[in-house]
Amino acid sequence: MGHDAILLASASARRSQLLDQIGVRHRVVPADIDETPIAGEPPADYVTRLAAAKAQAVAGRQGSAPQCPVLAADTTVALDGRLFGKPEGEDDCVDMLTALAGRTHEVFTALALWSGGGLSQALNRSAVTFRPISEQECRRYWASGEPAGKAGAYAIQGLGAVFVARLEGSFSGVMGLPLFEAAALLDAAGVSRWQRR
Repeated sequence: MGHDAILLASASARRSQLLDQIGVRHRVVPADIDETPIAGEPPADYVTRLAAAKAQAVAGRQGSAPQCPVLAADTTVALDGRLFGKPEGEDDCVDMLTALAGRTHEVFTALALWSGGGLSQALNRSAVTFRPISEQECRRYWASGEPAGKAGAYAIQGLGAVFVARLEGSFSGVMGLPLFEAAALLDAAGVSRWQRR
């Protein structure tokens, strides 16, 4: 059985835009879950666990016999065993960007698709190399408003693109929704793509 639309278990405007880009009709239904990492949890395990929890939380709201597939994603930035979530303020943003500056970090994005009572998952891992960044530039970037709410305190598709010297992996994955993996999961579940709005 095919599906003309899905629920997106995310409040991220970027993820919604990426689904629009590949013509997947969707309705945004944010999941409200605890995103606290477990001590010593590897980044891949962390995002995989959260993506699954988000998908299951939204699927559960559809009642005992949910019909609409639910897609969820979670992204984190990792360097030297440290997870870089969303900055809590200017100083946290500066701390994150200073730590990432001149180094190569990893971005992990996990996907979870609940469909027909089953959960399918995929994981994307990309490597991003930053050029050196001064503290003054970090503070100017914070003042732009862009880093707030972004894993690792930057948006590769926005003003933060100027920090990126090299990317190995998926541009859309670093944005928060790897389209190659997303399309594979959606295709397997019979979700239509390339639809006009």
